Amino acid sequence: MSARPHRFPYVALASLLAVASVTASGASSADSTSPIAQGGSHRLGPCVANHGHLRCPDLLMSAPRELHIDRSTYPGHVLLRATSSLDNHGSGPLELRAHRVGRHRIVVYQAIYDRRGRTHLFRTRAKLVFKYVSGQRYGYGNVGAGSYWKLRHAAAFELWSLDSHGHALRLVRSGPKVDYCLRDLFRTRPTRRSPAALVYPGCSQDPRMRRDVLGTSVGWSDVYPFEYPEQWIDVTGLRGRFAYVQVADPDHLLLESRNRNNVSETYITLPSGRVHGTRAGVSAP
Repeated sequence: MSARPHRFPYVALASLLAVASVTASGASSADSTSPIAQGGSHRLGPCVANHGHLRCPDLLMSAPRELHIDRSTYPGHVLLRATSSLDNHGSGPLELRAHRVGRHRIVVYQAIYDRRGRTHLFRTRAKLVFKYVSGQRYGYGNVGAGSYWKLRHAAAFELWSLDSHGHALRLVRSGPKVDYCLRDLFRTRPTRRSPAALVYPGCSQDPRMRRDVLGTSVGWSDVYPFEYPEQWIDVTGLRGRFAYVQVADPDHLLLESRNRNNVSETYITLPSGRVHGTRAGVSAP
């Protein structure tokens, strides 16, 4: 899978006061909202060519871990389950501000903070989805279902076949898990820019939501355990060596300081489920 060029169709906004006033619980309020100049080298995205002016996020997926062979969820099918972790290793938070502009339309802006603490808003192609999540947990039974606002296509789960040298050959299967809350669940990489307490809480469950803020702070991760719904790829009938690949922001919807480190993978033999190693922070399988 070759890396795709990263061109971001973002529009900076200076006067969206309704959205700019939305802040996550516990987040620092920005002094102002100002545009970043468009054009020139910024056509590749202001985070790529900002020369340190902006504190941008850097999204990575940790290598899939806690792999489990599941033969009970769907009788007759073999599911390869794995824990996933969407991590922010950047210099600033990943923050999305959603604003309902009609009965069925929600516009999503990405907030980027600069060195002075000012907010810069960029309209994105990102979409939110009010997703129903089953209460069934693998190995635990039913813990109660619910519906949550999540970022659509925040990640991708893929299974790639490997040649005798361990190189990716082709995409074999994909998993159903693509939507994420974006939240501060675990502080996995503390730094001086990483807040000690969570800033972005769990997903909103209000179906009539007018405004919402989703995000993951620097040094924090949004983690989903292998027992959670859709944390799997159907591997029924497969034999051989494969790479279980997890990709952050596969559709390039978000502004980041780096985009060639969004892929991580764990090498496994099927049907035994034996793990051979991992690789994290790369550009492609």
